[in-house]
Amino acid sequence: MSYSKAKSVKLMNIDGKDYHYSSLKDLAPSIEHLPFSIRILLENALRNHDGFSITDEHIDTLLHWSPQPSDKDIPFKPARILMQDFTGVPAVVDIASLRSEFIRHGKDGQKINPAIPVDLVIDHSVQVDYYGTDYSYNKNVELEFERNKERYELLKWAQKGLKNFTVVPPGMGICHQVNLEYLAKGITERDGWLLPDTLVGTDSHTPMVNGIGVVAWGVGGIEAEAAMLDQPIFFTCPEVVGLKLTGKIPDQCTATDMVLSITRLLRDTGVVGKFVEVFGEGLDHLSVTDRATISNMSPEFGCTVTYFPIDHRTLEYMHATNRSAEQIKIVEAYCKENLLWRTGKEDIQYSTVVELDLSTLEPTVSGPKRPQDKILVKNLKNKFTELLKDEFSREYQPKDRRKEFAMLTEGGSGTEFTFGKVPITRENTNEIVLDNEHRSVRIKLPNKEFVVSDGSIVIAAITSCTNTSNPAVMVGAGLLARNAVEKGLRTKSWVKTSLAPGSKVVTQYLKRSGLDVDLEALRFHTVGYGCTSCIGNSGPLPPAIAEAVDKGELVVASVLSGNRNFEARVHPQVKMNFLMSPMLVVAYALTGRVDVDLIHDPIDLDPNGEPVYLKDIWPSREEIQKTINDCVKQEDFQEVYDVIFDGSTDWKTLEVNLDQNFEWNEDSTYIKEAPFFENLQESPEPIQDIKKARVLLYLGDSVTTDHISPAGQFKENSAAGAYLLNHYIPKDQFNSYGSRRGNHEVMMRGTFANVRIKNKIVAREGGYSRYMPTGEVKTVFDTAMLYQKDHTPLIVLAGKEYGSGSSRDWAAKGTFLLGVKAVIAESFERIHRSNLVGMGVAPLVFTQTQNAESLGLDGTESFDIIGLEENLVPHKILKVVANHSSGKITEFEVEARLDSAIEIEYYKNQGILQYVLRNYLKDN
Repeated sequence: MSYSKAKSVKLMNIDGKDYHYSSLKDLAPSIEHLPFSIRILLENALRNHDGFSITDEHIDTLLHWSPQPSDKDIPFKPARILMQDFTGVPAVVDIASLRSEFIRHGKDGQKINPAIPVDLVIDHSVQVDYYGTDYSYNKNVELEFERNKERYELLKWAQKGLKNFTVVPPGMGICHQVNLEYLAKGITERDGWLLPDTLVGTDSHTPMVNGIGVVAWGVGGIEAEAAMLDQPIFFTCPEVVGLKLTGKIPDQCTATDMVLSITRLLRDTGVVGKFVEVFGEGLDHLSVTDRATISNMSPEFGCTVTYFPIDHRTLEYMHATNRSAEQIKIVEAYCKENLLWRTGKEDIQYSTVVELDLSTLEPTVSGPKRPQDKILVKNLKNKFTELLKDEFSREYQPKDRRKEFAMLTEGGSGTEFTFGKVPITRENTNEIVLDNEHRSVRIKLPNKEFVVSDGSIVIAAITSCTNTSNPAVMVGAGLLARNAVEKGLRTKSWVKTSLAPGSKVVTQYLKRSGLDVDLEALRFHTVGYGCTSCIGNSGPLPPAIAEAVDKGELVVASVLSGNRNFEARVHPQVKMNFLMSPMLVVAYALTGRVDVDLIHDPIDLDPNGEPVYLKDIWPSREEIQKTINDCVKQEDFQEVYDVIFDGSTDWKTLEVNLDQNFEWNEDSTYIKEAPFFENLQESPEPIQDIKKARVLLYLGDSVTTDHISPAGQFKENSAAGAYLLNHYIPKDQFNSYGSRRGNHEVMMRGTFANVRIKNKIVAREGGYSRYMPTGEVKTVFDTAMLYQKDHTPLIVLAGKEYGSGSSRDWAAKGTFLLGVKAVIAESFERIHRSNLVGMGVAPLVFTQTQNAESLGLDGTESFDIIGLEENLVPHKILKVVANHSSGKITEFEVEARLDSAIEIEYYKNQGILQYVLRNYLKDN
C-alpha cells in the first residue's frame, strides 16, 4: 500500500479557522485497538512520509503493530527539542563546532541551524553553598553567575545567533517543570497544520511531560543534535506495557509513595526499552501533576515513556496553568476527532499488563543507592542496620526510641542521652568513638555541641521537578512544617536543609498560603530554582560536619525528594541516599536520623517532654486540597511565564559576540571547540576489526552514567583537578564536572572518575586502571593516554544494565576520547547504548547467557574482535578471541548492538554528527 501524504491529509475547522492534519480515523485496518502512544508514532510517520527516510514499510509496521511487535526500525521526527544546560552546553558547543568546520570548508555557517524549535532551560548550575537563611537564594545566584559566565556567554550567543533556539535564563525553574507548566501544548499548530506535541530531550527525565499527554523521552545530546538537524530518530518498534491502576491513594500516602512503588514494580517486571501506557479506573483519581510524578521517573523504571492519554483532567490542568482558551479548544477538538482522546472505555491490546491497586500503598522511601530499592518507612530502621552490616561490616543494633523517650519523660537524666550513641560529655570532645564498629563523632562548636554518627542525616533537600511540580506534596510539606512548628519541633543542627522549587509558581502559592514562613522556621529556605541536590549540586557540607564524616569514616545519609540517589551523586561524602516525598523529607529532618521507625516511634519530644509522632503532624488530604484551592491561582502562571525569557539583570547585561562563527577563547577552561569534527575527511575510513585491544575497565552490574561521567564536585588530586591547577584555576573555582561539559579536556579526564566506581583490575576504589605492559596503577585518564601512545585500542568489560541513569552524552564522548573502541556488556540501558553508537563506539553483548566471569576473564588479556570489517549488518554475531598472558586462548561470541542500517552508517562515520556534517558538505 502506498501512503502518499495527500491521502492522509484532511481539514478540521475550529472556531472558524481551517487546519490541515494527518487523519488516523480512516486508516484501514482500524487502529482503535492500538495503544495511544503507538497511534501518535503512526501519525508522526504518516505526516512525515517522504518515501525516502520515512517509507511505506515504516507506516505498515506501526499500522499493524501487535502486542509482540516485529523487530523492525521505525522513524520519529519530534516536533521540538528540550535541553538543560549541563547537556545543552556540549550540544551548543557541537553546533558551534560544526559551524566552524563548515566555514573552514568554505561554506556559509548560517546554514547550520536547528531545523525544529529547541528550548534550553538553564537549571543545572545553581549550587547550595548557602542555606538555612533568608539570604541563601541571592548568595547562591550571585555565585552561580560568577562561576558560569563563560558558559552563559555561549548560551546567550546561541539564543541570539541561532534560529529556532530559545534560552530560559538561570533562576526561572527546572526544565521539566517549565515544560509541563508552560512549554507543552498537547497539540501544536505549525504552518497551518495541527499535530501532536512531541519532543525528545537531553535529560533522561524528559518523559515527565507524558503526564500531560505529550509523547517525549530522553536521548543523549548527540542524538538530539541529529534530530535538531532534521535527522529522523530510528528505534526498534516498541512493546507497550499496560500499567493498570485501580483504587485510590490512602490518606497517609502521597504521589511519591506511589511512584516509588511503581518504580520497584516495573523494574521487577522488566520494561527497559519499552513503552508503558497507563490505564484503569485509578487514573480518574490522579491529577496531571500526580501523573507527571510517575512519568518523570520513567528512566528509573528503565522504560522509554510512561504515557498518559489526554482526557478531561488534562484540559483542567491546561486551564489552571493559564493555557489559552483557543489552545484548549484545539487540544480537545483534535484529540476527539483523531482518536487520541481517552474515555476510559477503550479496549486496547497491550504487550503485557501490570496491575497496581493504589489503595495498598504504604509510606515508602527508596535507597540507599538505587531508585528501585523500595523500603517501607516502617522498615527503614531495621533495613539500615542490615545495610550497615552487609555493606560496611559494622555491627549495630539501634536502641528502642520509644523506651528511651519514655525514660526521659519519667525523669531520667538527659545529659548522657543520645539515642544509644556516644554520650555528650566533656571527656570525649572531638573524639571518634567506636561501639561494636558503630562510629560516632562528637562536635563542639562555639554555641552548641552534638553527636554525628552512622545513620545521621546531613542533607535534607526538597528538590527535583519530580515532586516540586506537584502542589499536593509541596503544600503537604508546608502544612507538616506548620504543624511541627506549632508542636515546638525543630530540625536538627547537623542537617543541611534546602528548598529548590522547579518553578517560581511554587514560591507564589507557598507565600500566599503563608507556608513559606513555616518551612523557613525549619530552615527550609529557598536556595535556588534548579536541580541542586538531585544533580549533585548539594554544595559543601559545613566544615565541622565534613571533617567529622571524613575523620570518623561515618556512614551518613541524605534524604531528598528527587529521583536519583546513585553512589556519590548527591554528595561524595554521603554514602546512603534515600528518595522520599517532600513531607517525609521534613519529617526526617526533624529526627536527624534514618535509623528510626517513623510510623511507630516518636519523631521527638516537644519542649515539655511530650512525645510527638508523625501522625500528630501529618496533614489531612482535605486540608491539603483546601489550601491548594485557596492558594494556587491561574494568574501565578501568567505572571511567572510572561517574563520567562527575560532573565535577571546579570543575564540582560551579559555581552556576547554575535558573529555566525562563535568566537572561541583559547584561554577558556569552560568552553573549547569540540575535537570531533576538525579537518573532517569527506569520506570515512573503512571499518576495521579491533586487534590486540586491552581492557581499560572491568566493571560489574548497574554501572550508571554517573559512574562513567560524574556531574558533581572533584578534587585537586583527580586528573581533571590537576588539569585545572596546571591552568592556574584555584581549587575553590573548580566548579563541577557538569558545569565544565563545554571543555573536552576536563570531561575526558573526568570519564570513569567517580569516587565509587569499582574497576576489578585494580585493588582500589575510584577512577583508576592498570597499564598492563608494566603493571602500573594510574588514573583511568593517565592509563588511557599511555595506551594511546602505544596505539593500543581499548575495551570495557561490564555486567548488566550498563549505562543506566541520566542521558549523559559525555559518558559516550569521554569513552570515545579515551580510545575505547568497544564495550562488551551483558546488557545496556537504552540511551547510553544509542550514545555509544552515536560516537562510533561498538556496544557488544555477551551471548548464550555468558559473561566475563563465566568465561574466566580477569581483564589482563588482550582481545581481538573479528567480524566488523566485512558484511556488517544489524545485530551481527562477532567472534572475540581473548589471549591470556599464560598462552591460554578463550573464544566467545558477542552480538553487535548496532540495531539498524542507519546505526551502522553512524558507526562507519565514527559518529552521528560526523555523518550529518558529511551530508551537509555534500549538499551545500
